Amino acid sequence: MTIFQRKLAGIDTPAIGLGCMNLSHAYGTPPPREAGERVLQKALDIGITHFDSATLYGFGRNEELVGPFLKPHRQKIFLASKCGMRGVDGKRVIDGHPDRLVQDLEESLRRLQTDLIDLYYLHRLDKRVPIEDSVGALSRLVEQGKIRAIGLSEVSAQTLLKAHAVHPIAAVQSEYSLWSRNAELGVLDTCEQIGAAFVAFSPVARGFLTSTQLEPAQFAEKDIRRGMPRFQEPHFSKNQPLRTRFCELAELAGCTPAQLALAWVLGRRPFIHAIPGTTSAQHLAEDFQALEVEPSAALLDELDTLINNDTVSGPRYPAGAQADIDTEEFA
Repeated sequence: MTIFQRKLAGIDTPAIGLGCMNLSHAYGTPPPREAGERVLQKALDIGITHFDSATLYGFGRNEELVGPFLKPHRQKIFLASKCGMRGVDGKRVIDGHPDRLVQDLEESLRRLQTDLIDLYYLHRLDKRVPIEDSVGALSRLVEQGKIRAIGLSEVSAQTLLKAHAVHPIAAVQSEYSLWSRNAELGVLDTCEQIGAAFVAFSPVARGFLTSTQLEPAQFAEKDIRRGMPRFQEPHFSKNQPLRTRFCELAELAGCTPAQLALAWVLGRRPFIHAIPGTTSAQHLAEDFQALEVEPSAALLDELDTLINNDTVSGPRYPAGAQADIDTEEFA
């Protein structure tokens, strides 16, 4: 397998990395540590070098899993994490104040067992704090040699430009897939303008565009999809025909649905990376093989027409979660 690579914060990395959140957070009870380590080992075995974590994931537990396991390979991997959103008394708290970000970084370095994070994102814009202040604090951490590059997550093009005026922004991470196109409202163009990479999380639509037929009624109690409108009625039933046709097209293309979804994302711009998350080593290997999938232009056009903002039923987040997001929204 020839692994095609793209620049991320100036370093060549495979265009598909591993989003580590699922190993500790968000989709029900996390797998045992040993199971998480098996996924990380599989990633190393197949050639993945880009690993993405965050202070928030498992309220620190994800960094405590990822860091020690990857420590022996630290010089060979690209390590990303995030600050500005953490767990406090069991609840998610957004805090972009400079002092808080410095503290987040020190705690992340300790948990990750490293003295340098390759790409450190502001996980969410704190609307109480000017983005210039938050990025200014991160720029000083770059000067101190504790982080190599700065990223932003779930921000608008306007916020991105304000931040970039303070310090170069190496990457923007946001949800992006056939059914979540918000990045196309300005952020992708702005990334191209300033030379930043775009890192797509949830590129297989939170499991919707895979071989697994989801049953929302069977989602685990702590699965965040239970509160997402697209997985609730009447939206879920309305979206099913889109998935059915999508799976048919994947079969005709000779690949799995997840591989086709990833190939579509990577084909949108040459500076896009994808970080699918999974708790299955088998699914991880399947995802990584999407680098070998080359859909025809006609197929990509059909996918673009089949699943988009106008054909998908329901918003991507409930109102409460959406209030914390800075990205542009469709009317």
